[in-house]
Amino acid sequence: MLNYLWFFLAALFEIAGCYAFWMWLRLGKSAWWIAPALLSLTVFALLLTRIEATYAGRAYAAYGGVYIVASLLWLGLIERTRPLLSDWLGATLCLVGASIILFGPRFTSH
Repeated sequence: MLNYLWFFLAALFEIAGCYAFWMWLRLGKSAWWIAPALLSLTVFALLLTRIEATYAGRAYAAYGGVYIVASLLWLGLIERTRPLLSDWLGATLCLVGASIILFGPRFTSH
């Protein structure tokens, strides 16, 4: 379960960092948005290393499902746009897939 906390925090910082670049490049905000963007993306990378997984690629693949859910929460809370039912259905499928990727090695023999 601790992995999901790290995934969620990593997603929060990754989305915030990317959104800061979005504000600068797409919304015409000041270039000063680059500084918090870079800081946030650095924290994201550090948090992602906290995941308990033998291989980085497996951790990153599993992270994808959590990132999608966090992105939809961001859409609703920060951008004030209600995600569609189809968004949540897709996110649920991705989260199930992410769990299989993350926990699958524990249940298979080598």
